[in-house]
Amino acid sequence: MLSWFDLQGRQQDMQTRLEFVDRVLDNIIEGRIKENSSGIKGDVEGHERKDFLQILLELKDQKDAPTSFNIIQIKALLMDIVVAAKDTTSTMVEWVMAEILHNPDVMRKVEDELTEVIGMKNIVEEYHLPKLTYLDAVIKETFRLHPPLPLPLLVQRCPDKSCMVDGYNIPKGCIVYMNIWAIHRDPKNWTNPLEFKPERFLSDNWDYNGNNLKFLPFGAGRRICPGIPLGEKMLAYILASLFHSFEWRLPKDEELEVSDEFGFVTKKKIPLIAIPSQRLSDASLYMG
Repeated sequence: MLSWFDLQGRQQDMQTRLEFVDRVLDNIIEGRIKENSSGIKGDVEGHERKDFLQILLELKDQKDAPTSFNIIQIKALLMDIVVAAKDTTSTMVEWVMAEILHNPDVMRKVEDELTEVIGMKNIVEEYHLPKLTYLDAVIKETFRLHPPLPLPLLVQRCPDKSCMVDGYNIPKGCIVYMNIWAIHRDPKNWTNPLEFKPERFLSDNWDYNGNNLKFLPFGAGRRICPGIPLGEKMLAYILASLFHSFEWRLPKDEELEVSDEFGFVTKKKIPLIAIPSQRLSDASLYMG
């Protein structure tokens, strides 16, 4: 009843931030439109290069296309990518690094795999990622213990008609929350659930697509996160690059802890501080 007074100033603050982001997106889009009008840039071999924004702008200009976009819709898509992907990815990079540093045996196995698959005279490339099975298991185990999604209760569901789910009557219009944090730590689903053990994910029975109801870091069904392929590859590539190129250690006399703090995204309660040192012998691999 009092919400329209905005007593805490939240709505005004959100509107100010929205206008700022809107100006940023406007500048990017206007700049890209000017670039396109002067000709599409190619790579060194003369091949045409197109990014996501380029394709959306081309669809906007196609009047007879079955799918079209206007500028507002394009900005909404870009906003979704920035808001949904940036914070969760950076949060998970921190969590995975914290768990690896907290478990020296795990770090040794990750580094051994990176050395075997990539070699000490190469940098990480995208084609290496499917071969990094142990790193993938480490990431999945981190998702199990520290799901980053909101609260982490996923996006709420609301049935448009009454239904029965596992013996429970869900009335029409009822808001349903899924406590992924509890599911991922349930002793009925996991042996020693509080133990960080990546080996439990080394089998082929686990993915991020919601096929196993014991492991749902991205949700399941029609409301599953659409950015799974992007997030999975981005996270693996960042972590592989960080641990292949650098040795990591904690500051002197600093003790690592892995407690979390609930919020829109589940973050570490105390931010991770780690000190890198060169791991590869060829310094030229760090250039460019």
